[in-house]
Amino acid sequence: MRARSGSVLLTSFLLAGPVLAACSGGGEDEVREAAQAFLDEWAGGDAAGAAAATSDPDAATALLEQTATDLPDAELSAELGDVTVEDGTATADWTATWDLAAAPDWTYDASLQLEEGDDGWEVVAEPTLVHPELGEGQHLELDRSLPERAPITDASGAPLFTPTEVVNVGVDPGKVTDLPALAAELSAATGVSAEDITADVQAAPAGQFVPIITLRRPDFEAIRARVFDLPGTVFPTDTRLLAPTPRFAEALLGRVGAATAEILEESTEDGEARYAAGDQLGTSGLQRAFQDQLSGTAGFTVRVTALDESIGDEGREIAAVEPVPGEPVQTPLVPAVQSAADSAVAGEARATHLVVVRPGTGELLAVSSNEVADAGNALAGNFPPGSSMKAITATALLSTGALTPTDTVPCPGTTVVEGREFENQDQFDLGTVPFTEAFAQSCNTTFIQQGLELPDPALAEAAASYGVGTDWQLPVDVFSGSVPGDSTGTTKAANMIGQGQVLMSPAQMALVAAGIASGTPAAPVEIVGAEPSGPAPAGPGQEVLDALRPLMRQVVLTGTATALADRGEVYGKTGTAEFGTNTPPDSHGWFVGYRTGGAAGPIAFAVLVEGGQSSSAAVAVTDAFLGALG
Repeated sequence: MRARSGSVLLTSFLLAGPVLAACSGGGEDEVREAAQAFLDEWAGGDAAGAAAATSDPDAATALLEQTATDLPDAELSAELGDVTVEDGTATADWTATWDLAAAPDWTYDASLQLEEGDDGWEVVAEPTLVHPELGEGQHLELDRSLPERAPITDASGAPLFTPTEVVNVGVDPGKVTDLPALAAELSAATGVSAEDITADVQAAPAGQFVPIITLRRPDFEAIRARVFDLPGTVFPTDTRLLAPTPRFAEALLGRVGAATAEILEESTEDGEARYAAGDQLGTSGLQRAFQDQLSGTAGFTVRVTALDESIGDEGREIAAVEPVPGEPVQTPLVPAVQSAADSAVAGEARATHLVVVRPGTGELLAVSSNEVADAGNALAGNFPPGSSMKAITATALLSTGALTPTDTVPCPGTTVVEGREFENQDQFDLGTVPFTEAFAQSCNTTFIQQGLELPDPALAEAAASYGVGTDWQLPVDVFSGSVPGDSTGTTKAANMIGQGQVLMSPAQMALVAAGIASGTPAAPVEIVGAEPSGPAPAGPGQEVLDALRPLMRQVVLTGTATALADRGEVYGKTGTAEFGTNTPPDSHGWFVGYRTGGAAGPIAFAVLVEGGQSSSAAVAVTDAFLGALG
């Protein structure tokens, strides 16, 4: 493999004993000098310079240039060995090491034949100077290949990606009769911009395939009647390594596709490229994070075959290195949970995310986003959590002893902090009620009034007990949230109800719910058997959890999430989180909670409907999820 960049270093092998000469009695130094000069020029990339040192420069130039074509981007190192001289001819043994592009090195022994000419020794221009088994009219044929990609598996060890037939929808520019009409039709059927299609086709020569979109076979069949007979369209098929559905845990698993320039660059170390254009590689998620482990190591075969392709010579193998398979990566994903999550978010027209975590372990069981969403937001999104934050605010209030669930608290329709008015939804006013009811009905004014009495760092400390703010060290980033510990005044008030400066991701809120459910908050787990992604959060303590859980149960029994009352023993907190500059402001919808039983066992989850305007949208998605899960 490459151990250098730039020019190739040639080393001369100096024999411990004298160079043998039969009959001639001399000339070894001159032969060695001529052979070394030829190899230096060749390895340095100067085919014409090397050919000038041969008996037939034109033939040698053609031979060396053909070899450069046969072994693209390969670099040669040469080690000169024994030299034998006899009656005006000589043989120089040498060892060739080809540093092949994105493949193991190829090393073999060869020899140069030299003859004494008018101007000194010359290398005989013959095919064997490249390889001892290369004959007249032949060339080398290199075939590099990666092994079959190792699988990413689910919690049971079953592969999640399988070879899947795809159809490459494209255009042959030479067959197009009406480009604007073609682009418009293809755009309408595929969603690809007509302007982009037109520009790509115009830039391509006739006969060159212009890719438009790659579709799974069922997706292609859905548009087949609209595109198949359009003049200029072509539809070559291929096989790709794909997850069960296009959105199946996409944020976590990522995708496999053709190597991009960026991926090739990031896989190059010390000038050594591990992969090549055309390789199918991980382009995102775990597929990219574990690129080398999953890809394995490339191998190659080299054949000698006829230059004249019309002969139909299949060639003869002269060297081979078998590719080394990669190793699987196991995730804690549970397909039944993932499928139920995918089905639930698909029913919402707005961008929606659902993350499911195993209480007590932190294992990610499902990471789901619908088609209109940026899938990455499920794990790494930065969103105000709105009233779902009240589970953490309640933790702070209970931890400091400021309140108990049975204490009565005022819940006015509005409250004013430093001249700014805060209100409940539609300014509902409960009067004075037990804290349990204020929590169940999501009374903003209660939490602001009570929270302002807390020490400034109390909310951040409560959040940190669930892992919020931890720098998780994960293959695929999870935003652990941000809760400032030094906010005062109106910002502190807004933080108490998940506005202000508080930000969370769906994944982190699911981890918070999991910590409440189990009593032992855990770091997130994306890979089975991996080192912990961070220190296990301390948790708020058993006494606090014993008081907090009934509050979350009451949300489902009599509060803002009664639509879930028939979905088993569900605990949770709704949230409506304002954002943006519109008047009135837009809002995200949240539901964060856990269920103690059911077909999948104990689970914790967070649902975010971006721009859902109300928590009821997230509750509806949760209802669909739990219903599908059973």
